[in-house]
Amino acid sequence: MTTIAVLLPCYNEEAAIARTVADFRAALPGATIHVYDNNSTDRTVALARAAGAVVRTERIQGKGAVVRRMFADVDADVYVMADGDATYDAASAPALVAHLLDEQLDMVVGSRIGEAAAAYRRGHRFGNALLTGMLARLFGRSFTDILSGYRVFSRRFVKSFPVLSVGFEIETEISVHALELKMPTAEVETPYFARPEGSLSKLSTWRDGWRILRTIAMLYRIERPLWFFGGIGLAFALVAVVLAIPLAITYAQTGLVPRFPTAILVTGLMILAALCAFAGLILDTVVRGRREVKRLAYLAHPAPGNAVLHAPGRDIAAHVPPPVPAPPAPTMRAHA
Repeated sequence: MTTIAVLLPCYNEEAAIARTVADFRAALPGATIHVYDNNSTDRTVALARAAGAVVRTERIQGKGAVVRRMFADVDADVYVMADGDATYDAASAPALVAHLLDEQLDMVVGSRIGEAAAAYRRGHRFGNALLTGMLARLFGRSFTDILSGYRVFSRRFVKSFPVLSVGFEIETEISVHALELKMPTAEVETPYFARPEGSLSKLSTWRDGWRILRTIAMLYRIERPLWFFGGIGLAFALVAVVLAIPLAITYAQTGLVPRFPTAILVTGLMILAALCAFAGLILDTVVRGRREVKRLAYLAHPAPGNAVLHAPGRDIAAHVPPPVPAPPAPTMRAHA
């Protein structure tokens, strides 16, 4: 029997968390809904618990820290991750889960289709398209919506993913992890709604956009060291050649090298170029070994789904556990 866990990271979402939990409970009645609170100062925890969710707290601030804790704590066959702000369409979850199981995928991304102008701001659209294009150029392929927080994962993805991010750059790290290990993935278009009244976005276009851009550059340095350091070395070598041409011409004409500082600079630049090239080669070997270890950790877990139970065309209700009744709301006792 397939176990499904819904993971909802939250920070000050009292206006939407009860509705989000109820929507996912209706869409996936057999799933266990986990709400991980990230130091909320409002009634998020009380409302989530009253709605029937399993509530835990992560003290380290940042969405990446919350995802790291969720992936470490929760055991399931399929993980559905969304935000607690009621912007993602919970009714699409059964189709996403069924697609992952039927095709034996490791991740299905809910690509966002804005249902209202306020749901998906123009600046965020532009930034998402820019970052998605950069990721495709750097890693050879990409997703159409790398910043979507609505994703369905297999167990082997979650338990082989070493989460290192702290904030909203976590979605970029997740995408790069799937691309690097060449996991079977897919995208499914899902509606994206505006936040309920009283719910405020925690995403800063410029600050978080810069952090995501920095994360892409860092991941490129880590995952493609030969190209990264090789490019720097090539730049040093080109500058050295340009500076050395006049010296070579003067030497050919007079047999002298009158500009010793320039000659010393050229020599230093060529040494730096060679060091960068060798650093790239050495680190590329290290990365290859690390990638093999990550691949082995990934293969230690079985593939999602089953050829018999999850044949294409089967409804998701055929392989989800029976509904779990919501726990009773806590009662308040008066104290003398």
